[in-house]
Amino acid sequence: MNITEKTIDGVAVLAIGGRLDANSAGGLERRFLQLVEGGASRFVFDLASLDYVSSAGLRSLLLAAKKTKSIQGRLALAHLNEHVKEVFDMSGFSAIFTLCATEDEALQAVR
Repeated sequence: MNITEKTIDGVAVLAIGGRLDANSAGGLERRFLQLVEGGASRFVFDLASLDYVSSAGLRSLLLAAKKTKSIQGRLALAHLNEHVKEVFDMSGFSAIFTLCATEDEALQAVR
């Protein structure tokens, strides 16, 4: 997994690529919590380059959603490919997250 970051109008945008699984989920959790500790409260996770998400990856995304809610922040996910969207639908995560087709839509959703 690789994570690239940028900030757009106060929103932390994390582009997550590769595989989000038991081997990489901890890295995402650590980076996300560092951003929260640094004062960030609005997030977009761009999943355009995410090839695979496991149950451990879903757990780390759920942790991010719960933490964001606890700080009265906002989180949206963008660019889910067909496979990742199917995993979200089957696991019920589509109902938990704000899912957007584009990064721009996701940015609007968290403002």
